[in-house]
Parts: sequence; C-alpha cells; structure tokens
Amino acid sequence: MKLTAIEIDRIIEMAWEDRTTFDAIKFQFGLSEQEVISLMRNQMKPKSFRHWRARVQGRKTKHQKLRVFESGRFKCTRQKAISNNKISKR
Repeated sequence: MKLTAIEIDRIIEMAWEDRTTFDAIKFQFGLSEQEVISLMRNQMKPKSFRHWRARVQGRKTKHQKLRVFESGRFKCTRQKAISNNKISKR
C-alpha cells in the first residue's frame, strides 16, 4: 500500500495522540499495529522513536480492548479541529 506524505503525517499524528487507538488507525488507513510501529521507526529519528515506543507501550488508551469506557467518544472542548481524516467528522 502506497501512502501519500499527507497520510503518513496524519498516521504519525494519530499514533502520538493518547486517545487514538491502533484500531482507529487500522479503520482509516488499513495499517495494523505492527505496520504503524514500522512506519514510525522509518519516519522518525531513533531517539524520537524510542520515546514514542516507551510512551505507547502498555498504554490502555491505545488499545480498544483495554479501554475503560465501551461507547461514546471523548473530545475536549479545546481540542483543535483535525484535518486530513478519511472518515467524516462527527
């Protein structure tokens, strides 16, 4: 699968977000968790990648099955609008 620069930037942004699950990335872009990790490794500086992996590893909010809440969606009122999503905004 060939990704555009805009799509790669959006995947990286989503991967850094605490509340965006790997399932959401898979839904929008078709990349598994391992493929996201590989993309992050290839696109980031080694130190930045290690920092991201330490931050994400074991984080419950990055995995849909480990999340506390089942339905609904958290969105802060101060959260900026996100562009370049493939799915429509709610």
